[in-house]
Amino acid sequence: MSRKIYIIIAVVFTVVLSVSTFFIIHNHIDSAKQNEVYDNLAEIVEDEPPKENEGVTFSEDKDYLAEYFELYRQNEDMVGWIKVEDTKINYPVMQSKDNPNFYLRHGFDKSYTVYGCPYVQENCDVDAPSDNLVIYGHHMNDNSMFAGLMKYADKSFWEKHKIIQFDTLTEKGKYEVVAAFKTEVYTDSQNSFRYYDFVNADTEDDFDAYIAKCKELAIYDTRVNAEYGDKMITLSTCEYSRNNGRMVVVAKKVAE
Repeated sequence: MSRKIYIIIAVVFTVVLSVSTFFIIHNHIDSAKQNEVYDNLAEIVEDEPPKENEGVTFSEDKDYLAEYFELYRQNEDMVGWIKVEDTKINYPVMQSKDNPNFYLRHGFDKSYTVYGCPYVQENCDVDAPSDNLVIYGHHMNDNSMFAGLMKYADKSFWEKHKIIQFDTLTEKGKYEVVAAFKTEVYTDSQNSFRYYDFVNADTEDDFDAYIAKCKELAIYDTRVNAEYGDKMITLSTCEYSRNNGRMVVVAKKVAE
């Protein structure tokens, strides 16, 4: 009987080890692949853009920024590009209103990947734009996707990186960080903040209440405020010090 038990344990251990090894190797390959894909996309964006109307067919109702038009032709779900200096955040930003969480588990090329691709919440309007654009990205162990947002937990990082670049397909945009905070979501806890519910302010009071809550939760005081009429972005990623934790960075659009 003891021998049979030892054999069963050995078999179970071998299976668990094999499965674990498979996932480790698979995740490593996926990591390398996704980093290569997004590095290549960044190279396209950073290369010398074509001269106006040279080799590019612009839509009748939109004048696309030349550096993004080629990527938009590859995937028309692309709505912008986000970059934070001294992090790996240098990615296209997607939106699929008919399938809201599609890019949670799909990359820019629409193939399945646990890395996903940064994407805008479905009820936000990038073109209008909405008062607040909520953008999600994964917190990956290799520091890719939106893992770099965690650096904003350190005031010294914020002091050197107060501006976030978020361009739409038609307009470049600089956003000044208003607040960085950690919170909980999808819970009735008093520590929970449904920041993702704020898209458009019906009144000035609604806008002020959102900013006040962000400032209340802020890890440090940026001494930067926002006023009714300002256009905001809210960047969100998972934060693992608590259940359903999120790291959130809120910024307002400023003049170029």
